[in-house]
Amino acid sequence: MKVRFHLPDFARMFKFNVVFLTMLENSPELFREGVEIASIYGVFPPSLWNGGRVVHGMCQKDFVKGVTNYFNKKGIPLRFTFTNPMIEKKHLSDDFCNMVMHIADNGMNECIVMSPILEDYIRKTYPNYKLTSSTCKRITEPEALYSEVCKDYHIVVLDYDLNNKFDILEKIPDKSKCEILVNACCNPQCANRSLHYQTIGLEQIAYANHVRKYPNVPFDSAKFAASHPEAKAIFECNCEHRSLFDVKGLSNHITPDDIWNKYVPMGFNQFKIEGRTFDMFNLMEHYLYYMVKPECIDKARLIFLRNLSLNGAIIVPDQAI
Repeated sequence: MKVRFHLPDFARMFKFNVVFLTMLENSPELFREGVEIASIYGVFPPSLWNGGRVVHGMCQKDFVKGVTNYFNKKGIPLRFTFTNPMIEKKHLSDDFCNMVMHIADNGMNECIVMSPILEDYIRKTYPNYKLTSSTCKRITEPEALYSEVCKDYHIVVLDYDLNNKFDILEKIPDKSKCEILVNACCNPQCANRSLHYQTIGLEQIAYANHVRKYPNVPFDSAKFAASHPEAKAIFECNCEHRSLFDVKGLSNHITPDDIWNKYVPMGFNQFKIEGRTFDMFNLMEHYLYYMVKPECIDKARLIFLRNLSLNGAIIVPDQAI
């Protein structure tokens, strides 16, 4: 049995994920049956192509090389969240994103895509990358989903509003090709989700352009928000700051027992844990909840915290980049 998890943030949470992978390697007896790390997803900021969550920060070329080499040597792909829906043709030549793509172009790493413009560019320019169809596409109509699964994608990430619609899930033609987001923090059936992704995309572009022109001047998020009054509800949304204990109450939440007792027997084996904007301690609780045996969580938490401290990972998150 393989239960494959896709984990958040190889850049901001680099040390955090290094410590977690070390614990998985050294103490496998603490973990549930079949746990494997299928990929670590995210971007090196300031990636203009990034979507799903706004990611600030600056990464140097040596950091990009070091992180890529570290995880790839462990057999773990990086999956770039290049899901910005607001990409235009002029953005395809972005120097930073193309630099990252060149560095990681070794046949192991992957991209998550949403924009047809960017997807076509990556397919033609970087054919070695496996492509994942993003949950940001919001494909909830069954026949459209089944069609998407049959397309030339390595993985299709399901819209999490479908998480517990077993009549639809049962009819998916290739379940092993599908990835299920188990701990969605957004409100189920949110009417603003697509607008939110668009607004995030515009802010990411604005941020990337700003730091290119004014690297020593802080980006004014409030000013950006003020210039987009139509998205006022988006900027006031606090869903992404929900804790593990908050998201457990959402209707699209999937428990660890659900994974092993329902979804894996159905043929699903790819599961995404979201958390690119979570603080370190919230993300730690999600990792323990989903991947560690219930009776071992307290022991694993102590080991994890001790090793985080010893490795200097309990710091202000932005310092990790």
